Amino acid sequence: MTARRPIRALPALLLAGLLALSGCAAEPQPAPPPEDAPPTEAVTAPTRVVAGVDDLGPGFNPHLRSDQSPVTTAIATMTLPSVFRPDAQGNLQLDRTIATDAKVTSQEPFTVSYELNVEAGWSSGAPIAAEDFVYLAQQMRSQPNTINAAGYREIADVRSRAAGKAVDVVFDRPYPHWKELFSGLLPAHLLKDAPGGWTAPFANGVPASGGPFRVMQVDRLRGEVLLARNDPYWDTPAVVDEIILRRTPAETLPTALESQGIDLALPDAGPEVARAVQAMASSPRPPTVQRAPRPDVEQLVLRTEDGPLADPRVREGIASTLDRAAIRQRVNPEAVPVDSFGAAPSDPGYVASAPDGAPARPDPATAAAAFTEAGYVRGDDGRWALGGRPLNVVVGAGAERTEDVEIAQVVAEQLRAGGIGATVIAPAAPDLLTSPSVAPTAPTSSATPEPGSGPAPADGGDPPEAPATTPPPATPTPTPAPGSSPTSSATPSTSPSSTPGGDGPVAVDVLVTSRPVVGAIGPRLVSDYGCPPSDLPDDLPGSSCFRALQPVLEQLLTGPADPGTIAEAERVLWTQLPALPLYQAQGLVISDPRTDAATRVTPGPLGTGPMTGAETWSEPAGSGESTETSAPGS
Repeated sequence: MTARRPIRALPALLLAGLLALSGCAAEPQPAPPPEDAPPTEAVTAPTRVVAGVDDLGPGFNPHLRSDQSPVTTAIATMTLPSVFRPDAQGNLQLDRTIATDAKVTSQEPFTVSYELNVEAGWSSGAPIAAEDFVYLAQQMRSQPNTINAAGYREIADVRSRAAGKAVDVVFDRPYPHWKELFSGLLPAHLLKDAPGGWTAPFANGVPASGGPFRVMQVDRLRGEVLLARNDPYWDTPAVVDEIILRRTPAETLPTALESQGIDLALPDAGPEVARAVQAMASSPRPPTVQRAPRPDVEQLVLRTEDGPLADPRVREGIASTLDRAAIRQRVNPEAVPVDSFGAAPSDPGYVASAPDGAPARPDPATAAAAFTEAGYVRGDDGRWALGGRPLNVVVGAGAERTEDVEIAQVVAEQLRAGGIGATVIAPAAPDLLTSPSVAPTAPTSSATPEPGSGPAPADGGDPPEAPATTPPPATPTPTPAPGSSPTSSATPSTSPSSTPGGDGPVAVDVLVTSRPVVGAIGPRLVSDYGCPPSDLPDDLPGSSCFRALQPVLEQLLTGPADPGTIAEAERVLWTQLPALPLYQAQGLVISDPRTDAATRVTPGPLGTGPMTGAETWSEPAGSGESTETSAPGS
């Protein structure tokens, strides 16, 4: 039997016959591309805004004093969720992308209830939930080196409802400043069980985002932080694909702006930046320059718990030896002087609280009287000594914080000129602010090292002062200072930890650091000058405890900002001198017409800075380019 041709082959035979009859007059057609071949299409470069910054800072946890910097503020503003955010006038407003409601629901006990947005989540996929409130409250209550922790210490309990999407925060007593809490929430599910979770994950990034952008890369070698649009973000997505924060030295600002290497700059005001702006004034696109204060005040914290500065008369002598105006002029001449412990020039209605005769410029007569009353004698060599033992102090600043190190060196110069031995050390900022004693690491004479590059080398800068070659005589106990704190000893410590020189750890007597000036005055004063909680050591750097001051501070924490109460607190602080305020630095926002049209950038509220609203920015004209290339894999 002859096999029959399958029916499905007939159309092909008929088509072949028709082509033969037509003589194949048509042009040959190209073969279709394979089905798995990627198409050729135009690939558009990511849209982006590039902001120049002075440096990246040591880390990016917005709740750590050691990590404070404009870059940390910018990253927190763009990536971390906050229940309340400041509006253009600085008034706190509920952020409904995070919480749909937040209000006081009980007076006995005082309770604030939060209803969280059910769509709010971290870029890791976890929801923003009650555990994030619990984690932040616990860390702020128990960790050193934190910013404005006083309000969190008023919390008695944090309770979860509605599968974690509702939170009840119970306070020990009515707390009027509760809206300032739970700003910059952190991803508890990634941090709570991680070793060093409070600090380590923030050294080079932010573990997860709960905002319109997320940190994709921190390149400290190139000095760049890359933030990309957070695709899992549940609210209106960011307009641009990327935000880049790029380290831009002042001398390169004109070239960087004119070549469009950066779209705007966010430097500290200073002589070098002023010269750069002046150089751009005659360019085709003259810059727009907006000025804004930084959200912190530079200060010198004086060690009150032990060592030579435990005696308030010695603190007075030290303060009367220093020239605060000269320090500011040497280090940051564009800054605004500060003469208050709580308020800052950026506060509405700021008035200096320094009384007549408060330390401002060197007053040798006052210094001599204070040291003499404390039992010190000035020798023929001009050095102050107690029982033959020279007065030596250690001045410390974080190695990663260039300005702090510069201040420390100027302070040491002034102290030496006044007959006081001074040694400058610059260990890592987190160590300096969390340890009672630190390695006597000398400051580097070169540029500030970035975190992760190791400690500052011991060479360069001023070497630690060598201890006496002969054993000093026993230190006599000076007469206690009238009104001195009962919790502090007036006797200078003779332990190795307070002796300059050698390889052992030393305690810092004069600490150069900053204090935040965002939020209500009461929580600021209590956070900076109140007695530390019982679960924290009382000898941490920057801690002070004046029992007579505590009732005044308590009134400011839980009551209204009564001017008379604030004045009383300031009076005691100027008498006891746990710190010496210096100045408030001024920041700049430098842009040009094309950037202004695309971003409408402003200095922003004090607490959130110029990157506030960056999710609405578009790319400035001329910054992005589209190129037609083959898709990957072609």
